[in-house]
Amino acid sequence: MNFNGIKKILIIKLRHIGDVLLSVPAFRALRENFPEAHITALVNSGTEEVLESSPFIDEIIAFDRSIKKMNFPQKYTKEISFLRMIRRKGFDMTVDLTGGDRAAIISFVSGAAYRLGHDIREGFWGKRYLYTHLAGKNDNQHTVLQNLEIVKQFGIKTDNLSVDISIPEDARMFVKKVFEKNGINKIKTTPLCPPLIRGEFKGGVFSEGIAKVVHVHPTSRWLFKCWRDEYMAEVINWLTDRGITVIVTSAPDKREMEKAKRILSLVPSLVTCHSSLLVDLCGKTNIKQLAAISEVSDLFFGVDSAPMHIAAAVGTPVVALFGPSGTFHWGPWDNESSKLRVKSLEFRGDCPRFTDGAKRSRRIGTVPVGQAEETPYPKRNGIQTFGIHTVIQQDWKCVPCGKDGCDGTKISRCLTEMKTEEVINILKGKLNI
Repeated sequence: MNFNGIKKILIIKLRHIGDVLLSVPAFRALRENFPEAHITALVNSGTEEVLESSPFIDEIIAFDRSIKKMNFPQKYTKEISFLRMIRRKGFDMTVDLTGGDRAAIISFVSGAAYRLGHDIREGFWGKRYLYTHLAGKNDNQHTVLQNLEIVKQFGIKTDNLSVDISIPEDARMFVKKVFEKNGINKIKTTPLCPPLIRGEFKGGVFSEGIAKVVHVHPTSRWLFKCWRDEYMAEVINWLTDRGITVIVTSAPDKREMEKAKRILSLVPSLVTCHSSLLVDLCGKTNIKQLAAISEVSDLFFGVDSAPMHIAAAVGTPVVALFGPSGTFHWGPWDNESSKLRVKSLEFRGDCPRFTDGAKRSRRIGTVPVGQAEETPYPKRNGIQTFGIHTVIQQDWKCVPCGKDGCDGTKISRCLTEMKTEEVINILKGKLNI
């Protein structure tokens, strides 16, 4: 499909950190197809760091989410001012990777001649008419592929499906100082990387030595995605007892910090000779520093969260615990394996929420979805592996349910009843111990 006169493109992704990161292949496709265009990303404030220094983006606009909490007069004034600013930019094309009502309105108000989005039957009546090009949506595709489909169905393609995040020099220097302070000498050994001194990155060279480092991020902004505190502490203790350095991180959010501190308080090695193997960086890192920590680690262990996706993006093997979320949507993306053709999935199961709604008839003017449903995690649940990454999930009939806990409790039994033995066995294999 021909798009003429494209000089300025606005890509809208008003979601969370992980969602923005998994949109990178779509950003790449637009850059490769419109190399001379000025590409602007519109994202929520607090997520823009993911895209900083990206070669696919020329400008980032951060939407101030605090607008939603203002009183009506303030909110109205701010919203109108924001929309006028978007209009003045003079975009030729908008690509809505969000799917929400706000993004649809922004796309329309921008005045762009080409407005791409998913044909989603949710939101206010008439929303679909705010777009000029609607792509059919395959509800069972991995999120990376769903984002790509919006542009791919209109001929905007890329052969590179890698999810990338740039790591600046100062973030690597931050990690170098952490390693030096804690006396960590590191050699990296991963299935995709031959042994090399782990300090051989731009931040400098560490002293040669043999040590294994595991980056543990036990929290999520949604606590119903988290494991039991005592179980997480048990795994951390198991790692340090075997001479493995564990770097524990969490977001600076108050609830996440409190949970992370509770976990650390339950680790016996804090008061033993192994305490030097446990590095507490909870609430002390930004997104790029978090990426740099994962980059120099042998393994990332944690729950379904943005840091999990960041670790996968820098090529570090991931072991992630999943509860109510579908791994076929949100499993860690393996950049190397994505170069191969992902398996087709004819999704079957008794969870109506995840049945395919993309095969229903569509109005003229939209692009239909093909019959193949692609995801690198073809099973409904259970333990699955994609490249160097492994997800652990209960094989219960109700999993994944997509809910925020069981029966409105904000607690997911599929996680709280997951035993440490199974998790440790998988970690043994990943760490060759």
